[in-house]
Amino acid sequence: MATGVLPLLLGKFTRLAQYYGASEKAYTGTIRFGFATDTYDAEGEPQGEPAPLTPDLAQLRKLAERFTGEMEQMPPPYSAKKIAGQPAYKQARAGETPKLKAVPVTVHEFVVEELRGDSATFRMRISAGGYVRSVAHALGQAAGCGAHLASLRRTAAGRLTLKDAMPLQTVEELAAAGELEARMPHPREILAELPAVTADEKTVGRLRNGMQVNLPDFSRAPLVRIFAGQRELIAIGRRVAGTLFQPVAVIG
Repeated sequence: MATGVLPLLLGKFTRLAQYYGASEKAYTGTIRFGFATDTYDAEGEPQGEPAPLTPDLAQLRKLAERFTGEMEQMPPPYSAKKIAGQPAYKQARAGETPKLKAVPVTVHEFVVEELRGDSATFRMRISAGGYVRSVAHALGQAAGCGAHLASLRRTAAGRLTLKDAMPLQTVEELAAAGELEARMPHPREILAELPAVTADEKTVGRLRNGMQVNLPDFSRAPLVRIFAGQRELIAIGRRVAGTLFQPVAVIG
């Protein structure tokens, strides 16, 4: 029931995972009204008696406005949120009630686009760590009839969109043919929201040894990408002061 963009980091680039996990996500999908489920989506068990949807499209759009902006969101019981080091879904599957805590999220956009029968299509942009399922569940409560997420498609993860993606089968075929690397994004496109700076050979050696270096960057950004030449990404550098940087993720 869920498709769309999933950033995959291969080989040495897995060291950049921390920077991709924090990205804003964009989605389209369908919410079905009439009953909630224990997982907040179509794969869960119905909870409570079915109820008719009484709000019309205009009223649903007005209700959706309550769930935009900064808020404290309760994660679904069936989620990967950790409780004492254990994912909440393991406790839920064992018949226990996970003691989850609300977490701060920002819903940058939530628009109900169309209503057909008991199902509404929507689009949403939400901060990292936010659950679209929880928004669907909460909207159902506000509508007075319960609801759950019926389908979901991630259209963007940070700067990566559907036009950048390829099916997993294609990835496997390219890898088997030895052609996958040639189809990967140019290294200069990786984390393109960060300024890029090119280091000389001596500086590159110091970076690879985890040493602080001075770099010709005057952007004042807290993080920069450091290259050797045009293609070789060496490290992500954290600004210490002025043009002095500490490598925090050494790639090459």
